[in-house]
Amino acid sequence: MADDLTDMTEPDPFDRLIDAPFDAALSERYLVYALSTITARSLPDLRDGLKPVHRRLLWAMRMLKLDPQSGFKKSARVVGDVIGKYHPHGDASVYDAMVRLAQDFALRYPLVEGQGNFGNIDGDNAAAYRYTEARLTRTAILLMQGLDEGTVDFVPTYNGEEEEPEIFPGLFPNLLANGASGIAVGMATSIPSHNAAEIIDATLKLIDNPKTEHAELMEVFRGPDFATGGLVVDSPEIISHAYETGRGSFRMRGRFHAAEAEKDEDREAGIERLGGGQWQLVLSEIPYQVQKGKLIEQIANLIGDRKLPILEDVRDESDEQIRIVLVPKSRNVDPDLLKESLYKLTDLESRFSLNMNVLDASRTPVVMGLGEVLRHWIVSQIDILVRRSRYRLEQIAKRLELVEGYIIAFLNLDRVIEIIRNEDEPKPIMMAEFGLTDRQTEAILNMRLRSLRKLEEMQLRKERDELLAERDELEKLIESPGRQRTRLKRDLNALRKEYAETTALGRRRTTIAEAEPTVEFSMDAMIEKEPVTVILSQRGWIRGMKGHVDLGPDGIGSEFKFKEGDGPAYALHAQTTDKLLIASGDGRFYTLGCDKLPGGRGFGEPLRTSLDIDPNAPIVGLILHRPKGQILLANSAGRGFAAGMDELLAETRKGRAVVNLKPGVTLKVVREIPADHDHVAVVGENRKLVMFSLEELPVMTRGQGVQLQRYRDGGMSDATTLKLEEGLSWKMGGDSGRTRTESDMWQWRVARGAAGRLPPQGFPRDNTFD
Repeated sequence: MADDLTDMTEPDPFDRLIDAPFDAALSERYLVYALSTITARSLPDLRDGLKPVHRRLLWAMRMLKLDPQSGFKKSARVVGDVIGKYHPHGDASVYDAMVRLAQDFALRYPLVEGQGNFGNIDGDNAAAYRYTEARLTRTAILLMQGLDEGTVDFVPTYNGEEEEPEIFPGLFPNLLANGASGIAVGMATSIPSHNAAEIIDATLKLIDNPKTEHAELMEVFRGPDFATGGLVVDSPEIISHAYETGRGSFRMRGRFHAAEAEKDEDREAGIERLGGGQWQLVLSEIPYQVQKGKLIEQIANLIGDRKLPILEDVRDESDEQIRIVLVPKSRNVDPDLLKESLYKLTDLESRFSLNMNVLDASRTPVVMGLGEVLRHWIVSQIDILVRRSRYRLEQIAKRLELVEGYIIAFLNLDRVIEIIRNEDEPKPIMMAEFGLTDRQTEAILNMRLRSLRKLEEMQLRKERDELLAERDELEKLIESPGRQRTRLKRDLNALRKEYAETTALGRRRTTIAEAEPTVEFSMDAMIEKEPVTVILSQRGWIRGMKGHVDLGPDGIGSEFKFKEGDGPAYALHAQTTDKLLIASGDGRFYTLGCDKLPGGRGFGEPLRTSLDIDPNAPIVGLILHRPKGQILLANSAGRGFAAGMDELLAETRKGRAVVNLKPGVTLKVVREIPADHDHVAVVGENRKLVMFSLEELPVMTRGQGVQLQRYRDGGMSDATTLKLEEGLSWKMGGDSGRTRTESDMWQWRVARGAAGRLPPQGFPRDNTFD
């Protein structure tokens, strides 16, 4: 009895466990997930250009009879049918997909016509699906044309209760016309939208000659045609190469256009002339997938942060059409410079990637070029054409069978009526007497009395002749590839008329034109030029006072106010467009724009808050940068060289190492070399003076330099440059502000590196030239 009970118990579930390596089991399951993501979610099918969610949306709307002539239905009804019958995913994701199909700024040829708030180009979301309504567009109907004609296979839905089409058979080239984007596992797709007429023209070329070269296709296929218009400014070579390989990117720009401008050149440039010589720019189209609200916010931030000082204001005057008005700071601003700065600093110029990764007829992901995509699409359309023809032949055969039976019945009408009136079972008698099939006999017996007219017989004979002629044509079509290509060309030409360049939907929106050479400009050109007085204190506090303030007889602005214990170190006149070169004792140079100086009120700000200067390194030089200018650099050990100012500019706040110094040595002299100076004068701490030709001083970008003067004890005190014929000058002591000049300097002219001799009588006791 115990054995019997044991046999009746459930089997142990642990007996079904399979011992397998974890990595192999994980890899197998991840591969299944990856393939599902690639083939059933993220990549479009080459034949109809749709992902499963979009195909199921359109199919559900078709089943709800939401054609363009019918009324709208609530979006909630559509979403409910889709997630309930065909696509068991979240309602939000399905509704988002449906909204995109209805947005005329997202899809070049919308497949859904929306009623209600379906979002806008500003980036606002659509209303909830309980508030919006939708129906199919004419384009969607064309894409689904032929579904009832045996053109495609139907597959069971996820629960097996219903069926859905594997693809849509319509002739509309949706993959290229509307594009696609998606990210799968390990691969992605990104296809821009294109002009349907151009796609058809390229397809017709390939039908005529399957070996058509890529360059010939690009003669009629110009490139992307985005829903939001704009410009594609890449060269024809770059565009052609991208479509040849199936990978690349396109540079998109917004379009400036002033519809109400009087002059054609102003209209095309987007310039509206105002009174008094004033003008403003009008932006009428923005790059694809750029949100208008975000773009305006970017421009406004540039104005607020003073990163675009040549722009005064930005206004959004858009209604159904985009109109963004840009007001320049003054009428003297160059419009091209303003445009280039906007292209550089905002999303007014952006890129769209091309990655034509699609599923072919075998559901395999492949990256294809333009020609390959069109060839595969032609093959699929010919297959659909043949399947439609065979299906039609089957329908003709069935109808011919009935028509032949009707004709026999009309020829023997009295006998047929007699059999029906007198026989209890007329069907077998009629089949035996007239040689009718079961279907023919049933059709005759179900015929209405009103059909028993002589005119009906004539119509039947005419119908039979027409069906026989159509059957012959279809049989020839199925057997002849040439006829198939001709028929496809005829159908494509008919479709092209609906999307011709002359129609509102078919006209090209995006201009393909290589951009003019970029206007070279730096951000310095954005700065409004104003005079400023730069003041740097001994403790490193810097400020910029508006205007050119009197610097006093000593040239360092001793009248300026400073913190207690601080005093003046450097002061100079500059413009807000200038840059300052700041040298520290450790041999590093830093760059600071005069437009970024703190205001002149108060004591300014510590220089080290803007620049990463070593706290232990003193500031030894403040010089105004002059293009192509030179600076004399000398260290305390008497070594030095000349450096170009352009080479000293630093891009970061960490500065640039210029003078290499040995331990215990510091950078001591930083002086600008005037263009007409020809000699160098050096004085040591030992009060010896030496002079030599400036040609003996090397020009370097970095290093220790060469020996300027030889010392037995001590080091260098000061160095400067001069024009020999004008002599050596130095300031007299006291507050007189007088300067003494010694013109007879032949005694001190020696070769570079000499020890030198005592300076002329009256030379300052502090051994400096200032």
